[in-house]
Amino acid sequence: MSFQRIAIIGLGLLGGSIGLAVREYLPGARTTGYDSNPATRLRAAGRALVDQVHDTAADAVREADLVIFCVPPGAMGDAAREIAAALPAAALVSDVGSCKQAIARALGEALPNHAIIPAHPVAGTENSGPDAGFATLFHNRWCIVTPPEPGDLVLLSKLVAFWEALGANVEIMDAQHHDLVLAVTSHLPHLIAYTIVGTASDLEDVTQSEVIKYSAGGFRDFTRIAASDPTMWRDVFLANRDAVLEMLQRFTEDLTALQRAIRVGDGKQLFDHFTRTRAIRRSIIAEGQDDARPDFGRADHDTA
Repeated sequence: MSFQRIAIIGLGLLGGSIGLAVREYLPGARTTGYDSNPATRLRAAGRALVDQVHDTAADAVREADLVIFCVPPGAMGDAAREIAAALPAAALVSDVGSCKQAIARALGEALPNHAIIPAHPVAGTENSGPDAGFATLFHNRWCIVTPPEPGDLVLLSKLVAFWEALGANVEIMDAQHHDLVLAVTSHLPHLIAYTIVGTASDLEDVTQSEVIKYSAGGFRDFTRIAASDPTMWRDVFLANRDAVLEMLQRFTEDLTALQRAIRVGDGKQLFDHFTRTRAIRRSIIAEGQDDARPDFGRADHDTA
């Protein structure tokens, strides 16, 4: 492994999981870390998420050859400017954010003289903070790397090898295409979940708390998604607004078609639609991207 000194800025679920995974799978590498929240730094040190937790971001990156930003998209620019003066000239800068075009711009403006290769490990849980991380988070999950054009192929290969060492499957993708794909597979589902759970909350008085009391599995899954970090998701929707709005318009059109099918009693259209979507679920399980066991196997995850 070429990276020997890895600095992690942001020590929540993803940053903490990277630190623990490096210790587990790249024992020859040394990790440093920083988080803007003093309580998070204290807990990160207590859990030994990295080898050394620093009180400033600049100190965390002074000897790094790889810096990974694990902060909300809206904080990327400020976090990058905070380390600019201390960042070694040869260090590679990357991140874990889920909207690549906006993050690439923010990092490029803050660090114009440094190599930057954005990345997005498509992994996570509804939990956040320094207690949420675990070393196996990235196992058999996709990490999408969006290198700039033209890019440094040596640094790109090193970053790909890094994520593969942590257990991820790596895909190289154009940043614009990434943002469109993730708007469908991640951002829009979160927006829908936040909306449904919010609607249920608004109806609590009407239903005398029966929405919560009699929650079926489908609603519980929506609440799991809607429990995700609100700061991060606020920033995601603002940073990737064009792609999200495009996919939201398409979703609205499809929803209107289903609404009409229900109104006119078109059972065939409903059946055909549900059959097609069930096949997609089975394909996701076949690809190893989820689990068919009860509760999707999530109860078996060790998140300590």
